[in-house]
Amino acid sequence: MEKETFIRLGSFAVIFAVVAIWEVLAPRRKPGTAKSARWTWNLTLTVINPILVRLLFPVMVVTLAAKAQESRWGLLNSIEMPGWSAFVLGIILLDGIIYLQHLMFHAVPLLWRLHMVHHADLDYDLTTGLRFHPIEILISMVIKLTAVAALGPPVAAVIVFEVILNGMAMFNHGNIRLPPALDRTLRLVVVTPDMHRVHHSWFPVEANTNFGFNLSWWDRIFGTYKAQPREGHDGMTIGLRQFRDPARLTILHLLVLPFTGDQGSYALGRRGTQGE
Repeated sequence: MEKETFIRLGSFAVIFAVVAIWEVLAPRRKPGTAKSARWTWNLTLTVINPILVRLLFPVMVVTLAAKAQESRWGLLNSIEMPGWSAFVLGIILLDGIIYLQHLMFHAVPLLWRLHMVHHADLDYDLTTGLRFHPIEILISMVIKLTAVAALGPPVAAVIVFEVILNGMAMFNHGNIRLPPALDRTLRLVVVTPDMHRVHHSWFPVEANTNFGFNLSWWDRIFGTYKAQPREGHDGMTIGLRQFRDPARLTILHLLVLPFTGDQGSYALGRRGTQGE
């Protein structure tokens, strides 16, 4: 367990540092709001959320995966297959569940209210990928625990998946520039920053696309893929129409936003038109 914590924290620190430096050396867009204030509140949520998870959940996903493997719980433990197959399939299936979870947080009005905290960021960088309301994180934890119990993926697959999920959240939210040819090649398999940035457009019809965090296949399979924003990456507006005042996006405002804020045109419930 200590080794798993070291792996996850070490990977987080390295990926955060690499993407942060990349954003300085090769930014994709010019920031539109003060970075210091945004990073303060985004990183405050980043600290609060794992503490709450540790306090409120007696079992973590890796511990549950070990118990499932020992007791032969779950789909993958009930099928005879090589260890490498279970490892790869476990990561792919868990990634698909995260895609469906993301869809759910856009489709259900009460869950969208929580997810608005993520979308209300007025700029787009690696800290946006860490900015989630604590209640959304707790619900996500319940979903992950349920998925691990039902699927029974190998312990190693769960550890690698957690590292990939956190790392890709920072990478594909990064304000980083990739050569167009490299972006086109990478997004055949994984979600790139330019691909996911479309999802943070203030147009509902664009925010209702590109739900994937890691593998880009899910958006293509389920018809939620959009290649580019209509106004281009340099001209597009990030965030939600109903939350445009930086002074009202402090940590206290973010914590109460789901209960006091206007939900606007939430995805999949009101998809919007091409003009919205």
